[in-house]
This record gives sequence, structure tokens and C-alpha cells, in this order.
Amino acid sequence: MPAVATLEGFEQAVRDADASAVDLVVDPEASAAARRSLEESGLLLLGEVHGAAENPRVIRAVLETFGIGTLGLEWHHELGPVVDAAIAGRPLPEHPSIWSGDGRVTAGHVALLRQVRPRVVLFDGTWDADDTWSQRDAGMAERLLAALPEPRQPCLAVAGNYHTRTRQLPIGVPMGRQLARSRPGVREVRIAYGGGAHYNMTPSTFRTDRGDRTGPALLRARRGHLELRLPWATEAVVPQRPFEPDVMIGR
Repeated sequence: MPAVATLEGFEQAVRDADASAVDLVVDPEASAAARRSLEESGLLLLGEVHGAAENPRVIRAVLETFGIGTLGLEWHHELGPVVDAAIAGRPLPEHPSIWSGDGRVTAGHVALLRQVRPRVVLFDGTWDADDTWSQRDAGMAERLLAALPEPRQPCLAVAGNYHTRTRQLPIGVPMGRQLARSRPGVREVRIAYGGGAHYNMTPSTFRTDRGDRTGPALLRARRGHLELRLPWATEAVVPQRPFEPDVMIGR
């Protein structure tokens, strides 16, 4: 089952998770653009669809390919003790923000933290229905920049693929656009899923189906952004319990 409701079940899923790097081919133009983003801004943005088991494997491939030691995650900043326990190999502590079921926190992400042990920055926070989408993204950008006061420690910042856009969207000003104002030269990588499924509250499928479910992932340059084509995705194991009204976290 892609959703688990106990810490014991989630810990077992973490032990079973594949957090190895996907096989990634990088074309020269994309490699140059990503490295330039890291050199000029100290950041590279990675936009995902939450709840795919392959997302942490993509993260690991990008970290290792470009020698990035800091990982920014769209997790609630109060999950710091959970991250610390994961990196130290200790049992995970209980925290309500683990259990949203929206696919940001998965067994694979925790397995990745335990195996790679990067420096981690958590940049989501508490918000409510009165906050606009742009205000929430502004808050995420502020938290990330506050944790990275200068671009000397390059960071891969991972969030939902609308939040990482570096241009304004009809729904508002994304985190990526707001980061670009403070860190000119930052580039975004969008994961393009060839097909398959993911888990965000409930099981979902990708509308695209390019047929080829095998082969390496490919990072290539597109007009205005970089695209990481992933041949196929599968549902991640996601911690999920019934929603608690007094716990508001962003999606």
C-alpha cells in the first residue's frame, strides 16, 4: 500500500525504499546551464510532482552529478527533528506534519537523508486560508534565503513544480520568481514524467504515456528552463493519517 499510518510501518517502508540515484544522462548545454546557475546564484531549483517514488532518486542523481551538498525541501520547518533523526539513523520522532499524505514526505526521501546525509534546509511553514498563493511562496523564498545567506554553499531546492517556476504564473508569483530577484541567474529544472503513477492524498496517474518505461533519465536544455525527462514513475510510500483541522501545512 502506498500510504502508511504508523511510525513502525513508515520506518519499515524507509528500510525497504530504493534511494539509489537514477541513471542520469546530462547533455552538455544543460550541464553548463546548471553549473552556471550554481556558480552565479548558489541555487538550482528542481520542480517535482509530489508522491512519485523516483523523486528522491532524481534528487540524489542531481546532487551527485553537480557536487551539491545542501538540499532544500518543501517540508514544514518544524520537521527539523525528523530530519536530524533520519540523518543520524535514529528512530523518527512523532510529528503531525509528517502525516499530511500529500507526497512531499515519502519513505524514499527519508532513506535518501539516511544514506546521503546532506545539509538540509526546510522552507515551508504554517499558513492559513487568508494567505494568498504568492504570500505563501514569498514566505518559502524568505526562509530558504535566510538559511543560505550567501551563495558559497550551493543548494538544490526541491518543491512542487509550480513553486519552482522562475516566471510569474496566472495564479501568482512563484517562489522561483521571487528567488530570482534576489539571486539572479538561478535556473529551474522541471521533471517531465513519461507516465506511471504517484500518490498525493490518493493514488493518481500521469496523463502522459510515452511508452518507453526503461532507459536513463535525461537532463536537457529547454527554452527558459531545464527539463529532466523521467521515463516512468511509481507511487511512493507516503505517511498519511486523517487530517487534523488545527494542523495547517501548505501544498
